[in-house]
Amino acid sequence: QVQLVESGGGSVQAGGSLKLSCLASGDISSCGMGWYRQALGKERELNSFMYNTVSTTYADSVKGRFTISRDNDKNTLYLQMNSLKTEDTAVYYCVAVCRGQDYWGQGTQVTVSS
Repeated sequence: QVQLVESGGGSVQAGGSLKLSCLASGDISSCGMGWYRQALGKERELNSFMYNTVSTTYADSVKGRFTISRDNDKNTLYLQMNSLKTEDTAVYYCVAVCRGQDYWGQGTQVTVSS
């Protein structure tokens, strides 16, 4: 069983930066982990995923602006978001995929204003 708690969301102006954190209650060293987001009225979409310590994937919409990283010693996943755009406004969710089981956090709101 893994529990995830996101933090670091907030309001920022376009062009600004935020760093999200996802603290896991259990051992995530063998889990793939990532970040999804869901804008109001839209479906939840993947924006970045880390399969292990070296293999990552990003959605085209965030490539070059967002960086996913993890610290297994701290059981924490991060998302550094730079050059934020108004269209990045969404609730951001952390996900852990551990031995075929998905675990989700409660989400953290990111609002980017022009």
